[in-house]
Amino acid sequence: MLNVAIKAARRAGNIINRASLNSERIQVTRKQHNDFVTEVDQAAEAAIIETLREAYPDHGFLAEETGETVGSQAADQPSHVWIIDPLDGTTNFLHGFEQYSVSIALMSRGQLEQAVVYDPSRNDLFTATRGRGAFLNDKRIRVTQRTKLQESIIGTGFPFRDFTHLDTYLGMFKDMIKKTTGLRRPGSAALDLAYVAVGWYDGFWEIGLSAWDIAAGGLIVQEAGGMVGDFEGNED
Repeated sequence: MLNVAIKAARRAGNIINRASLNSERIQVTRKQHNDFVTEVDQAAEAAIIETLREAYPDHGFLAEETGETVGSQAADQPSHVWIIDPLDGTTNFLHGFEQYSVSIALMSRGQLEQAVVYDPSRNDLFTATRGRGAFLNDKRIRVTQRTKLQESIIGTGFPFRDFTHLDTYLGMFKDMIKKTTGLRRPGSAALDLAYVAVGWYDGFWEIGLSAWDIAAGGLIVQEAGGMVGDFEGNED
């Protein structure tokens, strides 16, 4: 299953890379404030679903642009669901800022089992299978061993669409910027989590992420020896 997910991610990455060569002609639709979808997102997602469905016609899909669908023979709640973000970091992509990724995860009977985060601009492939570790381009990766916050670089994501918790976030930001070596916000949560897994960050937090933002990256972190949870420390 992981190999099929890799094939799907690379196929989407090829679509994204070709489009990046002529980004000024890309058709863009605004979903809501500061939330955009492009024809590239849609084409990449279609390519991913087509690749996965060809191999697993009964599996379900939870994808950012098309929503939730089930396979041809699946029940209302399929036992296998692919969680997909075809282009995590669309705004970066539109501005030519090469920090975006393809995120694909497989949830089997409520548990994440496979994960791929692919950075098409750098051709970096982060993968994980439950119980088998995490890898960057076939090389095993581990989280850092730093234990002191004041020695750590921490990734984050600014509120950009829903500002309900902006004041809460700014309070967190103020605390963390004082207590760490530094904060970073490149703009793709899936890649941010992958960076925790490989040790380029020592941690990451963000408010208001969706399942397709964190499913693949979360499993990669866990398989690299890290922890993933909510703000109360629960594994969710």
